[in-house]
Amino acid sequence: MRENGTVTTSEAASFMGDYQELVDEISELLGAPATLENRDFELIAFGVYDSEGDLDASALDPVRTRSILTRRSTAAVRSWFEGFGITRATGPVRIPPTPEAGVYRGRICLPVRHRGVVLGYVWLLDYDPGPTDAQLTAAMEVTSRIGALLADEAQHGADLSRELRAVLVADRDWQRDMAIADLRTALGTRADGPHTVVCVAPWPSADPDDAPSVRTVQGATALCTVPWGPAAHSLALLIRLRTPDVLTPATTAAGRLVERGRSLGGSPARDKGSTTAAGIAAARRGLADLGTAWREASAAARAALAEPRFGPVAEWSGIGPYRLLTSLPPNAAHDPAAGPLLSPTHHELARTAETYLDCAGQAARTAAELGIHRQTLYYRLSRVEQLTGLDLTDGEDRLLLHMALKGARL
Repeated sequence: MRENGTVTTSEAASFMGDYQELVDEISELLGAPATLENRDFELIAFGVYDSEGDLDASALDPVRTRSILTRRSTAAVRSWFEGFGITRATGPVRIPPTPEAGVYRGRICLPVRHRGVVLGYVWLLDYDPGPTDAQLTAAMEVTSRIGALLADEAQHGADLSRELRAVLVADRDWQRDMAIADLRTALGTRADGPHTVVCVAPWPSADPDDAPSVRTVQGATALCTVPWGPAAHSLALLIRLRTPDVLTPATTAAGRLVERGRSLGGSPARDKGSTTAAGIAAARRGLADLGTAWREASAAARAALAEPRFGPVAEWSGIGPYRLLTSLPPNAAHDPAAGPLLSPTHHELARTAETYLDCAGQAARTAAELGIHRQTLYYRLSRVEQLTGLDLTDGEDRLLLHMALKGARL
């Protein structure tokens, strides 16, 4: 333990083993396989009790199987179980089988509480004649130990979240240096390994309860919410890597969090004006460049939101000119020459000009990309020149218009 009562890094690393031991203890006490989930129905540990008869693995119903394989339950399953009052219960709750809901076996739910707050649930498949009152009382005593562990882990995660956020929002170099020192102390030896930073934006909620726990995001060392514009937030993650050359843990985590962010925000697809994307910074060792890594991740997320071809997960190394455009001050790319072209009435002309510039000024390639006749292309390009006052045969004019059109997406 640290002096302030929070757990150290080495203690945090042992949480999973402690949970597994306690779940196995409950399985032995009750003679049935137990499953531990947090209050968001995300799987923490499960026991495989070696029994005979109808409690073997072949008896698993779809809900329990999905929970173990995907490590979480669906929102519908969560809502259905919560309808039996498990969030308020202080003792075992029996839930009958309901085949139409995919629950083919009855359940016993043991709420996991700490200081009156529900932090998770232990689930068991019910059986005949079922556990005795004495067995359930003994099992509930074990859940109190699980509750204390969950509370300690939550406090540790809150400390890391606060320290990571302090690094990312620091206005001055000395503030960032102090925050990095605190984060390095909290992470211990993990601070020196290879890692990257992920930005998921916009994240639909600033409420910490809506953010995933570090344990449920594979590879995550710390996470927090960070302001994203005047009225939105993003989710920031520090992801540990096995090698700086392989970003797979980051891309996997980012992809899953994008889907979660979209589900929380009610946007299952890339609907106009309502979506979530993610950016991944270049890999680094140590924490000294954490501020720079966050700017890269944020830039990649902005590029993914602006250009569907990058998303929904973009790496900073792969966003091309947006590495420069995203580093410009707000509105810096809003050149007055491009203003008339960017009005809604000239959307097709703007699209034509951008495609032409993307194709390096090759008329045949541009016409094929747009699916129009070459003469139609020439007419549109002449209209672009009339509106902007730019000469599309001049390299610098082309560069200016290209930057303005790309910058407008941001």
